[in-house]
Amino acid sequence: MKGFFVAGTDTGVGKTEVACALGAALLRRGLKPIPFKPVETGCDPAAPPDALALREACAADLSLDRVCPYRFRMPAAPLVAAEREGREIDLSLIEGIARQAGDDPLLLEAAGGLLVPLAPPLFTNLDLIERLGLPVVLVARAGLGTLNHAALSFAALERRKLPVVAIVLNRTAAEDDPTVESNPRWVAALTGARVLGPTPFVRDRRSRLDTLAQMLDPLVDTPPPRR
Repeated sequence: MKGFFVAGTDTGVGKTEVACALGAALLRRGLKPIPFKPVETGCDPAAPPDALALREACAADLSLDRVCPYRFRMPAAPLVAAEREGREIDLSLIEGIARQAGDDPLLLEAAGGLLVPLAPPLFTNLDLIERLGLPVVLVARAGLGTLNHAALSFAALERRKLPVVAIVLNRTAAEDDPTVESNPRWVAALTGARVLGPTPFVRDRRSRLDTLAQMLDPLVDTPPPRR
């Protein structure tokens, strides 16, 4: 299976922005990225914003159920949100949809961090990465707190020998704190991973997508790391 698994060190780090930018970069190569957000929580099930943004960025003519089969109103971990509605996430359905991508690059965006539970008993995003075998783009905050979160998340992936293409330090606000400048150096030192960023902050959504796509462009041409 080709493509990327866009994971995050936490919620709210900008996974959707990075996933959309990767979709745009793949499109520019003449490829046909397949958007996939298996679960979105804290949304209107009829209009999940992250899944719809990803579908638009990939210019994909796919049904919402194909792009995002599980959509829940409660802003919580997928397992918790599903439990609230008396439902259960079917991992075989998620894997089946993922494998429908065929020879096209799959662009999968996770919900929450690596150890967020998806299904009983405690199947996590980390387990899903291992099952699908996609190389990981790990998105982290550009500022304060990212050293610990990035190092712990990378260590969790490394323990299972899961390939990490890059860690992207994403600026989600216009105001910087004093750590933004030095964080790329320290994240690289702590993990040994390729570090991109900090990403520029651009208020206009379209301009931001184009800027991020150019910044992430090298990832599209980089062979995935060996497991």
